[in-house]
Amino acid sequence: MKSSAWIWRITASVSIIVTIVLIFGFVYAFKDINDPQGQPLLTGGESAAPGQETAPPKPERAPEAVLPNDLKVTAIGDSLAKGTGDSSGGGFVRRSVEQLNGDGRTASLLANLAINGMTTEGLLPKLDDNGIQYALKEANVIMLSIGGNDIFQGSGLMEGAADAGELELDPAMLMGALPQASERLQTILEKIRDINPDARIVYIGLYHPFSDLEELLIPGNVVVSAWNHAVMELVNRDPNMTLVPTFDLFQHKLGEYLSTDHFHPNGAGYQAIADRIVEGML
Repeated sequence: MKSSAWIWRITASVSIIVTIVLIFGFVYAFKDINDPQGQPLLTGGESAAPGQETAPPKPERAPEAVLPNDLKVTAIGDSLAKGTGDSSGGGFVRRSVEQLNGDGRTASLLANLAINGMTTEGLLPKLDDNGIQYALKEANVIMLSIGGNDIFQGSGLMEGAADAGELELDPAMLMGALPQASERLQTILEKIRDINPDARIVYIGLYHPFSDLEELLIPGNVVVSAWNHAVMELVNRDPNMTLVPTFDLFQHKLGEYLSTDHFHPNGAGYQAIADRIVEGML
């Protein structure tokens, strides 16, 4: 009996110590989250060595700018921004502009500069064109859709989508396009911001148009999610940029939201994207 009592005393003591450690750990974690002491995530530098002078902290970024009541929209990018697949021809650009009219606001489309098949590589040099720069400078809202062709078209996936049963898809083929394309996207966002320092830049995230094909479900989901995550990292650096997620909109509604080409949205799909854009902007 004495041996048993001794074991129970030890067990109780250990439980008390563990509980105290957990409480202190929780308090420390809570304090660290609400009052972080480390370096900012995006400084890109390492902690200074002992005795080494550290750079002064950067000033806090300005909060997200308030949208003006008179919205002037310029769209640029690929076929999604152009509205391909929408029988009405409106796409998410015209649909969202129409919805932004009201409640004391006016919204107008200055220009839609989107081109079918556009990639990040193709868009970069076009941002040096004087006419495109003028349309971007005149806008206070810039809608951008780019990246889908870099991933799906660059991998040859779109050409083989109809025969997906015979398609041997290497996930590395899809992933291979990500690093360079995401670097080009960063340059695109920086150039647009240089052209127009004040406009709200609205980036339309990617969805997975082939998620209903078993062979393409997992590798496509992984790549699209990785791309959207990379975009989020970029957009979070600018308080006047917005990422509009679309992955969840299409995930279980491809039959309802895709056009007959199995890649572009139909009218209902574009309307869902437009609703999400307006919801994210207002």
